Amino acid sequence: MKIVVMGTGPFAVPTCQALLDMPKHQIRLVVTRPLAEPRPKKLPPRPVFEWATAAGLPIFEPQDINDASSMDRLREIDADLFFVCDYGQILSQACLFTTRLGGINLHGSVLPRHRGAAPVQWTILRGDAEAGVTVIHMTPKLDAGPSLAVATTSVKTDETSEQLEPRLAQLGVSASLKAIELLEHWDGHSEIGALQDKAQVTRAPRFSKADGQLDFRLPADYLVRLIRACQPWPGTFAELHRPAAKGVMRVKLHAARHTTLQSPAQLAPGDAWATTSQQLQLDWPEPWDKLIAVATGQGTLLIRSLQPAGKREMQAEEFLRGYPLSSGCHFLLPEIQLPMLTEA
Repeated sequence: MKIVVMGTGPFAVPTCQALLDMPKHQIRLVVTRPLAEPRPKKLPPRPVFEWATAAGLPIFEPQDINDASSMDRLREIDADLFFVCDYGQILSQACLFTTRLGGINLHGSVLPRHRGAAPVQWTILRGDAEAGVTVIHMTPKLDAGPSLAVATTSVKTDETSEQLEPRLAQLGVSASLKAIELLEHWDGHSEIGALQDKAQVTRAPRFSKADGQLDFRLPADYLVRLIRACQPWPGTFAELHRPAAKGVMRVKLHAARHTTLQSPAQLAPGDAWATTSQQLQLDWPEPWDKLIAVATGQGTLLIRSLQPAGKREMQAEEFLRGYPLSSGCHFLLPEIQLPMLTEA
């Protein structure tokens, strides 16, 4: 099958490589998002561009995939199918019609749950026990086409978006190849795939940098999921006040858990102290030794790994040696209570 690949980020690369390795398929063109203008001094990573360059494949970087000149280029390729994943532009109906079979899109969730630009992050933030990928036959409406193939996996304890995403990308290889095989035998007219249930749709909009601010008035279990979801971007942060030091220290939080045990009654959300999992009598499979405990609106947040501004990431035990927590230490709260992120 003659295929045009459309992708920009890392999620697409494992399936692109699998297609390249299969003699029965021919990648005729790789379409990827161009760099923004003016070009930044430090070029951002471009996984699909770098993969295609190393593979010696022709690359097309249109500003608008749906304009007339772009579609003329696609018609010249005379491809059978688009494979689209992590591309960044929505294809119009006219653009999809430039190939014989239209396009398939590999999406990082079990649709119709988590439609949008950040499905992996929302899978973790919403506390889903199961994650997955869906390959859809594309329509111009975002993530709305019929499902051709689905694959699932369990979300691991403490797993972050940064850890889950490459696992899902690998899971997407077999699902994408299965979808392509279905289309190879499709007559082009009959119904194919399973329609998505509109009543089950949830949204997964892209996170903003401000979404990484922690508000300790919110429940501890939610804050833990937010910390995991925001890795590697935008990251989560809070400002720590220590009476023995001048000013406040901004820290990024990298690893945390929670306990439903309530904080001491005299403590308010944001108050912080040093503890251990043994002191808290937590029945965890592995010990988390020195921890930074933070009172929250519900339960207690337990920080294992954090990073002071301008410093490297460190375990709580090392942090506490350099920045001991005495009575009165607390994380500042935003002036206005932040809402919990919810799907639109």
